[in-house]
Amino acid sequence: MSTHQPPMPQASASAPDWQTAPSGSYPGYNSPIPVVRTHLGHALASEWTKIRSVRSTMWTLGVFVVLVVGIGLMAAALVRSQGGEMSGGNTLALGLFGLLIGMMCVITLGVLTTASEYGTGMIRTTMTACPSRGRVLAAKAIVFFSLAFVVTLATVSFVALLQTSMLGDQALAPSGGEWLKSTVGISLYIALLGLLSLLLGSIIRHSAGAITIMIGAVLAPLVLALFMNATSLHDVQTALLEYSIPSQMSVFYDSSLSDSGPTGWDPLWIILGVTAAVYGGAYALLRNRDV
Repeated sequence: MSTHQPPMPQASASAPDWQTAPSGSYPGYNSPIPVVRTHLGHALASEWTKIRSVRSTMWTLGVFVVLVVGIGLMAAALVRSQGGEMSGGNTLALGLFGLLIGMMCVITLGVLTTASEYGTGMIRTTMTACPSRGRVLAAKAIVFFSLAFVVTLATVSFVALLQTSMLGDQALAPSGGEWLKSTVGISLYIALLGLLSLLLGSIIRHSAGAITIMIGAVLAPLVLALFMNATSLHDVQTALLEYSIPSQMSVFYDSSLSDSGPTGWDPLWIILGVTAAVYGGAYALLRNRDV
């Protein structure tokens, strides 16, 4: 024998306004979340959130600062212990030693900024949130270049100030132009080198492969040139010495490995042209390939 069940309360006949409003893309439904048209600023904010929230950024840039500052101060201390003899060079040239090793950290971070997203599958979420692939690549490039430039400029300027104060009158005082090249110029060059790594990571889509290619491109020309002792290879040896990346970095400190080749600000224009060409290739591949 069944007992009488009281009638269950019925749902309110009047639904909230955002469910019944006839306007919007789907009749009968309006999202309470405001819909805004996205632009490059949103992509920049997204990329900045990602790059500052991953541990690889802190570790790579932290090691970069330690290497540049530590090696730069050690070099200045050794020169000071020998009486400050610089063989006619200025004090700022001592800042090159730390950058020759520290640039590997910027290269690694540049590759990881794009290639790691393909390894974890995060790139699918990125492209879903921002279907414009050109905007995603531009946002990554702007955020990374700005971060690398600011960190490099602050680090090399700090080292240069300490080195000049340590040596004082024991070495030649650098001119204004030498200060500009050894701080702003070399910082732009390192940031562009890291941006080139970022674009290569977007093309290769594999972190280890892209880092290996970049390290090979940095070191291989100089190492090969050192062992080219045959007379018939003299022209090739000279070209490798003049245009290898470590040699071009030394131009900013007026301590080039050869008397010919790029001078002044030429290395900056060279890497700017190479980076622009690789950017075009990375953009074309990103548009035509699936993620």
